[in-house]
Amino acid sequence: MKLNRFLIALFLPFFILKPVSYGKDRVSQMPNLIILLADDLGYGELGCQGNQEIPTPNIDDIAKKGVRFSQGYVTAPNCSPSRAGLLTGKYGTRFGHEFNPTGAKNEEPGFGLPLSQQTIADSLQMAGYVNGLIGKWHLGGTAPYHPFRRGFDEFFGFTHEGHYFVPEPWKGTTTWLRRKVLPGGGQGIRTFGKVIYSTHLGNEPDYDANNPIVRGSQPVLEEEYFTDAITRESVDFIDRHANKPFFLFVSYNAVHSPLQAADKYMKKFKHIEDIQRRIFAAMLANLDDSVGDIMKKIEKEDLENDTLVFFLSDNGGPTKELTSSNLPLRGGKGQMYEGGIRVPFLFQWPGKVPAGKTYDRPVLSTDIFATIHAAAGVSKPKGEYIESYDLLPYLTGKHKEDPHEWLYWRQSHKAAFRVGDMKILRQSPKKWELYDLAKDPSETKDLSKEMPERLDLLYAGWEKINGNMVEPLFK
Repeated sequence: MKLNRFLIALFLPFFILKPVSYGKDRVSQMPNLIILLADDLGYGELGCQGNQEIPTPNIDDIAKKGVRFSQGYVTAPNCSPSRAGLLTGKYGTRFGHEFNPTGAKNEEPGFGLPLSQQTIADSLQMAGYVNGLIGKWHLGGTAPYHPFRRGFDEFFGFTHEGHYFVPEPWKGTTTWLRRKVLPGGGQGIRTFGKVIYSTHLGNEPDYDANNPIVRGSQPVLEEEYFTDAITRESVDFIDRHANKPFFLFVSYNAVHSPLQAADKYMKKFKHIEDIQRRIFAAMLANLDDSVGDIMKKIEKEDLENDTLVFFLSDNGGPTKELTSSNLPLRGGKGQMYEGGIRVPFLFQWPGKVPAGKTYDRPVLSTDIFATIHAAAGVSKPKGEYIESYDLLPYLTGKHKEDPHEWLYWRQSHKAAFRVGDMKILRQSPKKWELYDLAKDPSETKDLSKEMPERLDLLYAGWEKINGNMVEPLFK
């Protein structure tokens, strides 16, 4: 059993990680590499994940042509540390990127992906790839952390945690904004034309303050709805680099707040009475069409068989804020329950990955790092800890065991640890909970009192791994 093997290893003098598998022979034709990252998209919101309310045919098509990971995890329950794990192939707690800077913190010195860490773009650039980042960065808003200094050749987007989708006064959209007090006073929900104010969650963050949309490093006035602008720039990047190997990181800020949907998509969902949910549905449908435009461009350039594509969300959905559902999972963004850290996770590479397959064992967003390096024939970066495994041998059946013997999370007092199908988590400072995810994926029955020995063993495992982590560099 996985648990027994882990517990044996637990008490060895040194904990040895499984080495990352990389191909020895460089492929004759370097594949193109695309990561499509949604923002705050809940586990249950895609058609291929069971949502029948909001059609997402283009994203679902990636699953039809490739693999859907039913237990795909990210390294943190919120944006920045999750992205740090994705781009480095490591838990952010290995190098102090544990927390999620927001607002003015993005502009403070030292608040960003540590410069000591090599990104996937760094190694691909040195291997001859042309690298583009389109959309949200959120790994440092000051000069040392600019994407140009982290391996990317091109950048169009913004550096903080969020951005309005069109400039004020938000023409052509319906906008839902949070406030502590409604305009004119009072609590509740109040509508002014196509702007709806709600007091259910305090104030809307000041997303656009000192956070311009830039091309390279120069601010631009972008008037197109930003999901469409990201897609436009991504299609243009593919068009200009179709004759050379490229890595394209398409980092959408949809469906992150502010809830702001284009009018043409609002009309498609006029049957949804809840205005908050209707705006979310319109934003998701817009995102789906945008993914479709990128995939159609790949097909038009006859690059489909030569292009590896991942689609995932950076964390679970914040349901009360967005309506973004994580069902049937418990919890959401910011939490260590499954709904905060298990996300929609898809992978397509025609001819290399089985089509229409569902892979039901745990994988981690860090595995994208190793899978891309192996596919590109690029040597792994130096370093002792890279918890990142090439997924291809597992998907083709060459490797029968789970890619990961354990999965670990920590953010302040919140923590979680999974071995096999057993998981412990700590959402409050003092209480650890225990769940059997095979029997109870919705985490409805805490087994900590029934199985205290198992809880203690898993906690000892978490402590062992936690001893290899470092203190956060910023909070």
